[in-house]
Formats: sequence, structure tokens, C-alpha cells
Amino acid sequence: MIRRSGAKAGVAKPARTLGELPEWDLSHLYPGVDSPELKSDLGRALSEAQALAEHYRGKLADLAAQPDGSETLAEAVKRYEGLSDLLGRIGAYAGLVYSGDTTDPQRAKFYGDTQDKVNAAITELLFFELELNRIAPEVMAKVAGAAPLSHWKPWIDDLAKDKPHQLDDQIEALFHEKSMTGAAAWNRLFDETIASLRFTVDDEELTLELTLNKLQDSDGEVRRKAAEALSAVFRKELRTFALITNTLAKDKEISDRWRKFEDVADSRHLANRVEREVVDALVAAVREAYPRLSHRYYRLKAKWFGRDALDFWDRNAPLPQVEQRTIPWTEARETVLSAYGAFSPKMAAIAQRFFDERWIDAPPRPGKAPGAFAHPTVPSAHPYVLLNYQGKPRDVMTLAHELGHGVHQVLAAPNGALMAPTPLTLAETASVFGEMLTFRRLLDATTDRKQRKAMLAAKVEDMINTVVRQIAFYSFERKVHQARREGELTPEALCEIWMSVQAESLGPAIRLTAGYEPYWCYIPHFIHSPFYVYAYAFGDCLVNSLYGVYQNAAEGFQERYFALLSAGGSKPYSELLKPFGLDAKDPGFWQIGLRMIEGMIIELEGME
Repeated sequence: MIRRSGAKAGVAKPARTLGELPEWDLSHLYPGVDSPELKSDLGRALSEAQALAEHYRGKLADLAAQPDGSETLAEAVKRYEGLSDLLGRIGAYAGLVYSGDTTDPQRAKFYGDTQDKVNAAITELLFFELELNRIAPEVMAKVAGAAPLSHWKPWIDDLAKDKPHQLDDQIEALFHEKSMTGAAAWNRLFDETIASLRFTVDDEELTLELTLNKLQDSDGEVRRKAAEALSAVFRKELRTFALITNTLAKDKEISDRWRKFEDVADSRHLANRVEREVVDALVAAVREAYPRLSHRYYRLKAKWFGRDALDFWDRNAPLPQVEQRTIPWTEARETVLSAYGAFSPKMAAIAQRFFDERWIDAPPRPGKAPGAFAHPTVPSAHPYVLLNYQGKPRDVMTLAHELGHGVHQVLAAPNGALMAPTPLTLAETASVFGEMLTFRRLLDATTDRKQRKAMLAAKVEDMINTVVRQIAFYSFERKVHQARREGELTPEALCEIWMSVQAESLGPAIRLTAGYEPYWCYIPHFIHSPFYVYAYAFGDCLVNSLYGVYQNAAEGFQERYFALLSAGGSKPYSELLKPFGLDAKDPGFWQIGLRMIEGMIIELEGME
């Protein structure tokens, strides 16, 4: 029997210093994995998908041409949206249960079986969007411009952008069905392998999350031992991770070739609804700024440690001679909520629900998915947040980050299942903005010079990790996927690519000695969402610009900000930024955000 993750447990009790950490209540979605409600919804989803396909397949173009085409198509889209919400609810529940312990065979079986059933229903529905895109553009423009179908016009217009890369119905169905034994299976192998890894540090056997946390320990010996433990285990599993990476890169190349995408990242740009030129400008701006950002900061940090250069395991070390304390959960919660409340009581009220209604799972557990995320689930439900909270200052910022996502997802939900999802160009806006609000509030309340320096340094490091490091990740992916088109990459070749992009981005003040070569293998975004990573840099630079507008804005910024979040995916990012006077296509746009990071580094240099 699979434990009902958080259904009744409520809280976990790890170290006393953290206090009671909440576990989520997934019964808001379904009472349990064996519940009659879930079984009923699984059966209903497939039968309704089959019924919708039988009723509408091959007929959408004819319906659009009828005098009441707008009304008739609106009924079809409404049914399709309802099914999308239902299938999303089932899939989200299975994914969240699985993330609670990816090493549990019963959870893995439940997840796999549920995905199979959801996939069968989705296969029945594949025709719908393909047929909508085959309706003559002039006919679709007419019917989509009239009520009631006009409600979904943004989605229909957005859908049309995929048309040049869509295939015949049978090929699309084959691609979709085979994905379960292809990309999805390799993703699952990665997740279960990562979750099962154990790292020995001072005779203590730790999970990946707990071991990575030791890289932020105040004791340099602890950091070194953790780094060596990570390296040893990664090297042992390198062949597996190399095979996963090679297979998924080849799988993507096949899909891209069939869909006639030119560049290795073009499919991601299309999914993000952002122009390649805009991303290229962002990447170029960040890479050009490496010397005055990461190189400059790490040179300064090495100086604080009394060295010419830092070992790679010291990159995220806390500053020397600064008190390190564990931050209890209650303090982290109040810190974030007060920062949100100072910006807008509405924002704090939404965030408060995550605590009050048990939408958060915070304690680290063996087998639990590493890292953190905010899952939007579906508009008819509510988001859930997963953390691995260990009381570090960065954990407080992670809470602020994921709650920002959660607030965004709650506000976007009224758009419905088809228009609530936000493209990655804006998906990181609310999360990074939430971090910035929390940081600024803490900084403004800090009068001790040493603590202020430590806070500024931590923020600079976070921004470097978000901007510089993520663009380096993007460069790594580009090189890997381009090289894979010429043939399979050995583990050594992957390590060489990794070391080259890391050396370029981190600079000479970080010593990338033996042992760092396999550190690419645990990054989940490379596996789950190729080329996702630039969204973090996009979001951080955008938010830096947005925060500058906020600092200088007259009345009305909050209203404009909530309008941006509430739009979900119903408007393009360029249109949503206009009320703030921001334009990502402006060559100087990215420099605004990069100059903010540089300004903090200059401030730190002045505190010597």
C-alpha cells in the first residue's frame, strides 16, 4: 500500500532547530491512490475522450463554416478544456505522489500505470488541436473573433504558431504513444537513479539533497568531503547518466528533424513563445558580462578567504567570520509573508493559503525528489509547493521563490486549463520578484555591517547562479546537442564540454580541479526540459528591470503587476511588459538587469 503523501500526517519533525515542517495534503486532489474517486475519474476521462473524438473528429472545419460556427466550436473547445483539466488533475496527483518518494516501487508503479491511462485518453484527443490548425485562416479568424469562441481566441492564435511543425495525425499519435517508452521512460530512469544515490560523508550516508547542502557548510573540511563524495558517486554512475543524456539528445534530434526545426533550441523557443533573436541577445549579453560579474565577484570572494583562488567546493561557502545560524521554519514563513505583505496584502493573503491549507511539503526525506518546485496542477484545484527545507538562508529565498510561482499560478487559474499556463519567458517573473521583495526587506532591516555584507554577498551569489550559471548551462546543452548530431558522446567528452563552459563562466578565481568533471550529471533540467535553463536568466534580468520600475513608480504598480500575473498565457510577453515601459527586444534591455548585479558587486568592493 502506498502511503498517502501528506493526506493525514500534517507535519514532520526533523531537527528541533527547524521546528515542525509541513507536509502537503494531496487529498485536495484525490482521497488516495486506491480511492473510488480516482478510479471513476480515470474511467470517465477515457470514455469522454473517446466520445469527444467520435463526435468531432474530421468535422471541425465543417462546423467552423456553418452560420453558428463560433457557438458550435465554442462548445467543442469547452468540452476539450474540461477534459484537459480532468486529465491534468489525474496526472498532477500521480506526479506529486511519486515525487514524495521516487524510490518506492509501489509509487513508481502507480505513477507509471496512471501515466499509461492518461496517455491513452490524450491520444484520443490529439486530433483536436491539429484539426483546429487546419481550418482555413480566414474562416478561423471570423469565427474566433465572435462570441462565444472569442473567449479562447488568444489560445487559438497561440496554437496557430505550432502549425508549421505539426505532423499528420497518425504520426503525432505514434510520437505521443511512443514517448512513454522513449523520453518519459528515460526521464523516469534518471529520477529514480538520482533519488537512490547515497553519498558517504564522515561515515554518514546522505541523499543528494543533504550532500549538496553541505557545500554551504561553514567548515571547509566538510565542504571538501561532500564534494569528494559527490564526485566519487557521480563517477561511478557516469555511464548511466551519459547513456540517458545521449539517448534523450538523439530522441530530440529525431523529433526536431521530423518537425523541421532548424536550431537545436528552436522547439524550446517556440514553446516559450519567444524569438530566437531575443534569447541570443540575452546569451550574448550575459557571456560578455562574465568578467565583470562572476569573474569579478569570485576574485573578491577569494580575497575574503585570504586566497588567490577558491576550490570549486568553496564557491557557495558562507563568508568567513560571519555567524551561521539555522533559520526555523516559522521564522522563514513569517519573513516571506511579511515581505509579500509589505508589497501587497493581496499577495500575502494568497501565499498564506499555502501554509494554512497544507499546500506545502517541506521536509527532506529519503527518496523524495530533490530541489524545489511549484506544481500548478489544474485551474479547478490549486498549486502545490515542494521544498527540501534545511534552515539555510538560501532555503528562505527558495521558499520566497516557489511561493512566487504559487501566487502566479493561483492568479492565472481563472483563465482556464487552456490559457492559464504561462510561457517560460514570464514563468520566473513572480518567483524571482518574490525573492527580491524578501531580500530587500531583510536588507533594509539589517544595520550590522558584517551581516549586511554577508546578505549582499549571498544575493550576488544567487543572482550569479541564476543568470551566469544558467546561461553556462544553456551553452553546455547547446554544445552537447550539436555534438550529438555528429555521433554519440562518451562520458569523457561530456565532462570535457562541462569543464570548458564552467571555466569560461566562473573565471580564474575558481579552481576546477579533478573531481568536478562529472557534476553535470545531476542537473534535472538537462533531462526533463532541454534548454529550459535560460528562462531563469531571462526572469532574473527581467525582474531586475521590473523592480527598478517598482522603486521609481507612482501609484498603480501593484495593479499592473497583478494584471501581468493574472493574464497567464493569454497574452504575449511583449504585450504584458508594455505597461511597465519594458521591451525585451531593445538591445539595451538586458544591460539593465546585469548592471544591477554589477552595482551590488561594486557596493561589496566598497565595504572592504
